[in-house]
Amino acid sequence: MKFATDMISLTKLLNTFSFKMIRASFLLFLFLLFQGNVGFSQVYNPVKWETSVEKISDTEYKLISKAAIEKGWHLYSQNVPEGGPVPTTFTYGEENDNNFSIIETTTEGEGHVIDDPIFNMKIKFFSDTATFEQLVKVSNTTSTINATVEFMVCDDTRCLPPNEINLTFNLPKPVVKKKITEKKNNFNQLQGNFINPVKWKTSVEKVSKTEYDLVINAEIEDGWHVYSQYTAEGGALPIIIKKNEPNSSYELIGKAKESDTIQKYNEIFEVSESFFDKKATLKQRIKLTDTDVSNIILRLTGQVCKKACIQIDEVFTFSLSDTNTSNEVVAVNTNSDTTNLMLYGITPKDVKLIKNSSVESKSLWSIFALGFLGGLLALLTPCVFPMIPLTVSFFTKKGDSNKGSGISKAILYGFFILMVYLILSIPFHLLDSVNPDILNEISTNIWLNIMFFAVFVFFAFSFFGYYELTLPASWTTKTTQGENAGGIVGIFFMALTLAIVSFSCTGPILGSLLAGSLSSDGGAWQLTAGMAGFGVSLGLPFALFAMFPNMLNALPKSGGWLNTTKVILGFLELALAFKFLSNADLVKRWGILKIEPFLIIWILIFAGLALYLFAKLKFPHDSPIKKLSFSRIAGGVLVASFVIYLVSGFRVNKETNTYVPLTLLSGLAPPVGYSWFYPSESTNNLKTFKDLKEGIAYAKAVNKPVMLDFTGYACVNCRKMEEHVWPLEKIDNYLRNEYVLISLYVDDKKELPQEQRVEVTRINGGKRLLKNYGHKWANFQTQFFKSNSQPYYVLFNPKTNEVLNEPVGYTPNEEDYAKFLQEGLSLFN
Repeated sequence: MKFATDMISLTKLLNTFSFKMIRASFLLFLFLLFQGNVGFSQVYNPVKWETSVEKISDTEYKLISKAAIEKGWHLYSQNVPEGGPVPTTFTYGEENDNNFSIIETTTEGEGHVIDDPIFNMKIKFFSDTATFEQLVKVSNTTSTINATVEFMVCDDTRCLPPNEINLTFNLPKPVVKKKITEKKNNFNQLQGNFINPVKWKTSVEKVSKTEYDLVINAEIEDGWHVYSQYTAEGGALPIIIKKNEPNSSYELIGKAKESDTIQKYNEIFEVSESFFDKKATLKQRIKLTDTDVSNIILRLTGQVCKKACIQIDEVFTFSLSDTNTSNEVVAVNTNSDTTNLMLYGITPKDVKLIKNSSVESKSLWSIFALGFLGGLLALLTPCVFPMIPLTVSFFTKKGDSNKGSGISKAILYGFFILMVYLILSIPFHLLDSVNPDILNEISTNIWLNIMFFAVFVFFAFSFFGYYELTLPASWTTKTTQGENAGGIVGIFFMALTLAIVSFSCTGPILGSLLAGSLSSDGGAWQLTAGMAGFGVSLGLPFALFAMFPNMLNALPKSGGWLNTTKVILGFLELALAFKFLSNADLVKRWGILKIEPFLIIWILIFAGLALYLFAKLKFPHDSPIKKLSFSRIAGGVLVASFVIYLVSGFRVNKETNTYVPLTLLSGLAPPVGYSWFYPSESTNNLKTFKDLKEGIAYAKAVNKPVMLDFTGYACVNCRKMEEHVWPLEKIDNYLRNEYVLISLYVDDKKELPQEQRVEVTRINGGKRLLKNYGHKWANFQTQFFKSNSQPYYVLFNPKTNEVLNEPVGYTPNEEDYAKFLQEGLSLFN
C-alpha cells in the first residue's frame, strides 16, 4: 500500500514539472512496476461503455455515452486542472468527416468534487456510472457516427494507464418520415378526386394612403384543419403568404395577422400543431411603393388535413379600388393563442402553475423605514426644526386650563401631518389601477429620468444655499386663513401650512422618495409606505413633545449645524442625481455613463463633502468656523473612508474579468459589466439567453430546466441579486451547471419587428400596443404569471411547460435562494 501511495505521489511530481509528453508512458511504466511488486494478474478494464442516440429534430441528435464503473474505481471529468490525472476526452468522427458537425461541447453529469491529497487540487470524478452527452447536426445520408474516448481510472491504491475505446452511434431510422411519405401519397389521391374542403373570400381594408390590409377569410368543412403560419416544424405544412411574382410596386409588412387557432399534439408527426377549425381570418399588411397600383396578387400555400392532407395553392387578386377604410393598426386576435405562439412559442393555458404565482412585495417595511429616516433628516433642517418648540408651546399654552385638550390637539396635529403626505400618494394608486405597468414605464422613461437628474441637481444647489425653493405665497395665505376656522378643521390647516412653508427643505427629500418609489418594484404601495414613514417621523415629535414638554429642554439650540445638515443633504442629492442619468443611459444603451465615469463622479462628489466637513469648502449660508467639532471631524473621516471604498471599485476580478462590484453601490451604480475597459454582456460570465424561444429550444436540447429571470436595466434589486447573490459559490453552481438562464428585460426600449407589434388585452382590461421588447416581456410576465414586479424568478420545465415551484422575487438570503433552486431542480429530475 505504501509503495502505491509513493508512486502516485511521484506521478504528482512529474505533473508538477509538466512532463505532459511522457506522462502516459510513465503511467504505463508505473502500472507495470506496481504489478511487479504486488504479483502478476490479468490486465482488465473496470469501465464498460454503452452508447445510445436521442433524436432532437430531423437533423439534430444527442449522442449519449454511458460508462458503468466498477465499485471502488473513479473515472475523471473532462475538465481536470493542469497537473492532475488524465481527463476523459471524446473525439467524434474522422478529421475530414463532413457528414455531421459538433454543436458546442460534450456535457457531463454532476459527479463528485474533492480536494485530492495526492494531486493537491480540486478534482471532479465519477463513481458507479457517468453519462456524457454531445449534440450533433447531421446530413440526410448519415446513419452512423464513430467516436473514440480516452480516459483514465484510479482506485485508492493505484491508477491504470490511459485507455482508448472506440464508440459507435447508430442513428435511428426515419420512421416518422415514412409515415409522412405515406400520408403524402394519400394527399395526392385526394387531390386527384378534386376534394376541396375550404372556401375562400377576400376583401381589402385601407389603413392609410400607402398601407392596406388584404383580408383572406376561409370557411373550413367540419373535421378539416388549416395550419397556422406558426405551427411546429415537422408537422403539416403551415400557411405561407407571398407575392405571386416579383413586384417592386409594394412590399409585405411582416407576416399576416391570424384569428384564433387551436393547439393540439399530433401523434403521427410527434409535434404540437396549431391549426384553424371551421373558419380562419388572415390579414396581410402591405405598403405601396407605387401609389398608381390598382391590383395586388398574392399566393397562399399550405395544407388542409383530416385523416389525410391536401395541398393548398391559391392565388388571390385584390382590387385596391374596392376597399373599406380601417382604423386598425394591429392584429384583431388580442391575447389569442396565435399571438402568444408567435411572440413566445407557448400560450398561457399551456403553462401549468403550481398555484397563484403572484409575489407580494416584501420590502414595504424597509421603504417605510427609509421614509422615516427621510422625515428625521427633514426635522434637522432650518425649515422644520425651529417650528417644533413654537408649535408645541402653542398647544400646551392653549391647553393650560385643560392639559389633556392641548395634548390631544397636538396628537391630532401630528396625525394630520401624516394624512397630508399620505394624500400625496393617492394619484399614483389611480394610475396603477388603470395600468399595472405604468409606474415601471414611468421609472424607465428616458426623458423622465433625465428630468429627475435635472431636478435633483436643482435641489442640490438649493440645499447649498444658492437659492430658496418656495411654493406660491398665495397657498400659504389660504392655508393660514383656514387655521382661523378653529377645532379639527383649523388643526388640519395648521398641518397643511407646515407642509407648505417647509417645502424648501422637505421638497428635495420628498422628490428623492417619489423618484425612488417609481424606480422600485412595488410602485404606488411603496410610495405610500415611504410617505407614511416620512409623515410619521415628521409628525411624531410634535405629539411627543406636547405630551412631555420637559423634553424640549434636551433639544439642541438652532444654529449653524442646521445649515450644515442642509449642505450635506445637497451633496447626497447631487450624487443621487447621477443615478437617474445612469438609468436613462442604461435603458437607451448610449454608453455615456458607464461604470468608470460614474465612480469617478461619485468620488469627486464625496471628496467634496469630506473637504466641506473639514471646513476646506464653504457655501453662502455657512457660519464662520473657529474650531472643528468632534462630529464634523468624525463625519469627515467617515466620508473620506467612503471615498477610499469607492476607489476600490476599480479592482478587477480575474475570474470574471470585470470590476469587483461594491455592495453599498449595488443598484445605484451601473452593472460592472457595463464598462469601457472590461465590458461583459453576460452576468458573471454565465451563459445567458435574452430570447425566450432560443433559450427554451436550447434547454430542451440539453435536458435542463429553465430559470426565467424577469429583470430590468434600471432595476435596483435585480443588480443586488446579480452582483451579490448570484456569484456565491453555491448559487453560481446551480445557475452555471444546472439551469438554462433566460433574462428578459422589461424596460428594453429596442423596437420590436413589425410582425410582432400587436395589440394585446391587459389582465385588468384595456388594450396595449406592444412596441418594444420591454413591452413584450412585461406582457409575458403579467399575462402568464400574473406578476409585474422585478426581479421575478420562475423555474420552468421546457418540455412540459410546467412551473416547477412557487416563483420568488428579491431573495437576498443565500440559503433561501439556494433552497428555491434546489427544490426546482429536484422536481425537474
